[in-house]
Amino acid sequence: MHPVQQIVQQIVQQIPYPRSVLSGVAVAIGLCLAAFISLSAAPRIAQSEYSQRVYVRSIPDRATFDNYSRVLGSDRFSKFIIDVKTDEIYFIDVNVFKIHADFVLGVLLKQAWTAENIREYNKNYKRVKPRFILGYLTEHLKVKKMSFAFWEGDEIIAKDVARVYKKLQKTFYQKDLYFRPDSPAQGVIAKAVARKKIKTITNDALYKEAPYQAFNKGNSVGTLRVVPRNTPYESLIFERDDIVLLQESYPDISPVAGIMSMVFSTPLSHVNLRATAWGIPNAGYRKAKSDYTKLDGKVVYYEVSNRGHVLRLATPKEVASYEQRKDQRRTIAVPPADIDTANMPMLSKLRAGYSRTYGSKTANLGEIASAGLPTVNVPRGFGLPFFYYQRHMTGHKLDERVRLLLKDEKMHSDTRYRKESLAKLRKAILEAPMDPLVLDAIYKRARLKLGPGGVFVRSSTNAEDLPGFNGAGLYDTVPNVRGKKSLETAIKTVWASLWNFRAFEERDLFGIDHKRVYAGVLIQTGVNATAAGVLVTTNLYNPEGLNSFTINAKSGLGMRVVEGTKIPEQVIYDTSNDGTKIISRSDDPYMLIFDSKGGIQEVKNPHRGVILTEARAKRLSKAVQSFEPLFSNRHALDVEWLLEGETVWIVQARPYVEAH
Repeated sequence: MHPVQQIVQQIVQQIPYPRSVLSGVAVAIGLCLAAFISLSAAPRIAQSEYSQRVYVRSIPDRATFDNYSRVLGSDRFSKFIIDVKTDEIYFIDVNVFKIHADFVLGVLLKQAWTAENIREYNKNYKRVKPRFILGYLTEHLKVKKMSFAFWEGDEIIAKDVARVYKKLQKTFYQKDLYFRPDSPAQGVIAKAVARKKIKTITNDALYKEAPYQAFNKGNSVGTLRVVPRNTPYESLIFERDDIVLLQESYPDISPVAGIMSMVFSTPLSHVNLRATAWGIPNAGYRKAKSDYTKLDGKVVYYEVSNRGHVLRLATPKEVASYEQRKDQRRTIAVPPADIDTANMPMLSKLRAGYSRTYGSKTANLGEIASAGLPTVNVPRGFGLPFFYYQRHMTGHKLDERVRLLLKDEKMHSDTRYRKESLAKLRKAILEAPMDPLVLDAIYKRARLKLGPGGVFVRSSTNAEDLPGFNGAGLYDTVPNVRGKKSLETAIKTVWASLWNFRAFEERDLFGIDHKRVYAGVLIQTGVNATAAGVLVTTNLYNPEGLNSFTINAKSGLGMRVVEGTKIPEQVIYDTSNDGTKIISRSDDPYMLIFDSKGGIQEVKNPHRGVILTEARAKRLSKAVQSFEPLFSNRHALDVEWLLEGETVWIVQARPYVEAH
């Protein structure tokens, strides 16, 4: 994308219209402006070759590399261009030229930015290079390695990779270079490249080799808590001023002041999403225990940046500053709930505006299902309104129990007591029988509308997907439910999850009134997924990567992706150029599938290869793009998806969680 278009895109995105519409507006305006200025811009850029140093023919030392490169995240990168006719190499100043095309057209070819010239230029990304080879040099600061690479959509072949390597050996000061394939197609040629005595390193290896990974930047002050290995998840109890050092992965966590993990996961795991929502520092660091055990139980200052972190004893001034900042309590208003409607409509009859009756998850999915988009598949389902939860609570006087709990001062002062009290409340909700007539009606509707197979029973509350409060993962989902008795248990499990400890803690952190919160239920046809994951309509690894989606995937059902206990497959899909960049490959030897008797079971993963081929990533991204305009907000979307063979199913869409 031309820099003019990028600037216009950034401006237009401030306008409150759907992102897909804005993208089209930005591209159209950008092309017009680019055409308008190109007649004068090209000569100026060409002249700048003589008036300032915009490129060099070699990089003989570190200082030169620093001058012609820049740091983005935890990498320092530069760009080069090889003229295949003259064999000249140009290391361009990336602080002047944002993209290769600016330099090629403006300096080398002295051409205007026109559609015809761009079409000719783009041929250089094909298998046969008519004029130029366009590449990147990247210093991976965390692992102290240097690689050369090409845009993920480049169809470069092994012979040209070898040509680039040979040229770089003569012109670049660092000789220990790795070829880094960015796409599945480039990964295929990696073996041929290796046979030419060129070392290869993948993004997956770099991600897993790095001793440090920043997930959410920021700083905080709190008491360091080193969690011993093999501590059961159920026994975890943290205070909100704790900075926790986790030696193993956990599926979720209650509010704390900072997180440091020794086992890496993904930015889209529940723990990392929590940290982003809370605006707390969060990083992975493999040597955390050996470096910081001595600080266990002490008040520390913790800061996370892309390239490193600080963890040390806090000064009195830092403690006072943090206490002042902490006192600025957030308050999120929950819209009034409709608890009088008893209808159980199909998703195809629901729209986003029904969230006050059926909860955000059901209403948002109904918005997609009712649109009738030919490229989008949504599993059939229907919503249970808040009416039935409220009826269950009042019928067994559980609402009065909630009222007394919320008035209990010890509930708000003693974390352990609070966790135990909430567990007893959930148990009471589960043990109270559902009205047999209500259960019969729900079961019959499920069999009639969804068929005899297993169903997913999913939470859908009015305390999620709110401005300033995402609530992802706070409430429970029960997969592959079969039979009337199991359906009753599943529905009550979802209702009871409104009072999960982590859900209560997070609502309390954001000042949400628990008395105004209600649980709805979404009952859907079960899809025995061959793969599943999460897509976010933004680039989480490169904020400058406009029009790129971040996709996480694992084989089997999707619970493992957001639990973060194993690294999933991660790719960045460029929707403007159909390029798929690999960040990591899944390392999970097991997968979750349906059990024929109900529920799920863990089996060995027979699909250890690539999950998201370029074709699958494109199909998934196109489906998401088609319903993006339905959500007229300025936030990226967080989408849960399933893959059944080659069929893509959409099972959730919500605003992506952001720091506040």
